[in-house]
Amino acid sequence: MATQTETSPEVSRPEALAGFTLESERGVTTIADDVVAKLAGHACREVDGVANLGATFRRLLGRMTPGDTLAQGVNVEVGTKEAAIDIVIVVNYGYAIPTLAQEVRDVVISRVESSTGLVVKEVNIEVDDLAFAEEQGTRVE
Repeated sequence: MATQTETSPEVSRPEALAGFTLESERGVTTIADDVVAKLAGHACREVDGVANLGATFRRLLGRMTPGDTLAQGVNVEVGTKEAAIDIVIVVNYGYAIPTLAQEVRDVVISRVESSTGLVVKEVNIEVDDLAFAEEQGTRVE
């Protein structure tokens, strides 16, 4: 039976310094914070009405790396058993923002909890822009 523990000081791998660790009698599994961020980012993109993820948190923290588009707009804090997630989204025009935000929250919590075993305590959502069909190069005729 797997148990959740803090990262052990004996583990010298750099990736073990941050993240979530599962320990069993047959070994240790560490889930990095960036993996949780990518899961959350991918889950957001599954929701109709989310045009894109913003970049506010990543830019402010200087954590954006080239090619890191799945975690763009997502910031996570992962503890030993719980996670808190902040997400910046761009909403397609015509969607009810409160309803969409709740749907994003539900999908993110479901995906992260089922994939990692973490308990997601909160998902904070910032809507920083609206996307219009005309801006995306598509026209409705």
